Amino acid sequence: MATSASATLSKAVKQQYMALPQGDKVQAMYIWIDGTGEGLRCKTRTLDFEPKSIEDLPEWNFDGSSTYQAEGSNSDMYLIPSAMFRDPFRKDPNKLVLCEVFKYNRKPAETNLRTTCNKVMEMVKDQHPWFGMEQEYTILGTDGHPFGWPSNGFPGPQGPYYCGVGADKAYGRDIVEAHYRACLYAEVQICGTNAEVMPAQWEFQVGPCEGISMGDHLWVARFILHRVCEDFGVVASFDPKPIPGNWNGAGCHTNFSTKEMREEGGLKAIEDSIEKLGKRHRYHIRAYDPKGGLDNARRLTGHHETSNINEFSAGVANRGASIRIPRSVGQEKKGYFEDRRPSANCDPYAVTEALIRTCLLSEEGDEPVDY
Repeated sequence: MATSASATLSKAVKQQYMALPQGDKVQAMYIWIDGTGEGLRCKTRTLDFEPKSIEDLPEWNFDGSSTYQAEGSNSDMYLIPSAMFRDPFRKDPNKLVLCEVFKYNRKPAETNLRTTCNKVMEMVKDQHPWFGMEQEYTILGTDGHPFGWPSNGFPGPQGPYYCGVGADKAYGRDIVEAHYRACLYAEVQICGTNAEVMPAQWEFQVGPCEGISMGDHLWVARFILHRVCEDFGVVASFDPKPIPGNWNGAGCHTNFSTKEMREEGGLKAIEDSIEKLGKRHRYHIRAYDPKGGLDNARRLTGHHETSNINEFSAGVANRGASIRIPRSVGQEKKGYFEDRRPSANCDPYAVTEALIRTCLLSEEGDEPVDY
């Protein structure tokens, strides 16, 4: 199994330095989404004080020509702090700072989908939209081979791995446990984790989060996962179909509800939303992966607990449908529904914005409305 050279560096020696006092200075790691719409970048600056709110943090900039976001002749991009978390790697008082990226003319970068998402969330904040996202991922060696798989073959077929326990069923639990605790320390709204159907595939859940905070918390949870994997010398992949053939893909099932849906008789509001979603399937498929549906086409085949990418379907407790109504919701006539279409590498801002536009703003057609 290929692990990165950095994994063999002595973490005990590093700890000797990390234990040194840092005086009255604070390290703030600025994090942003690069021009791929999937990759994360980061860099750190020293502050003379501990920031207590996002307003305390200064703007910063970076070279966009090195992140697929600008030309070399006009490369400065602005980093605008948007959400702040405790830093589980450097510990208090240090911070992780999630940023929006703006171009030289102060317009959002193409892959900064937070700006429009935030605008749409503000329009419906009185309806208190809640989201929960189930992030699946696969642990790989640096050679791209699934962690723990035989180097020249495949493990036994799927069946014993989902929520499995034991060295022959759960591959890489150390990473999962480290990530979970790091997220709790950072005050990310992580609410659970489990081993998935394919060996070396795992899932963590973030939520419930209201409005724009869903995207903020999921992106920071992803960043923390990448950093934990870096320490262990392996790679976290959000590819929706990392292994072709008779293996499960990786999604990011999105649970959604409003105040009305959560109250008595809320099932009617849920069914109304599903009806609207059924008329706008193509728009959502485009919004649910960074390549406009091409990534999801490898995953949404109608097999391996997925719906067919070309068809919209809904059902109670049906994991082969586009939209699943949990059985308990069908019985209690209130709660939430699950959109099973978003891919593992989706942008949560795009997914949550699309749901609001269709379900709450009653938009129709293949293009979003410009407000």
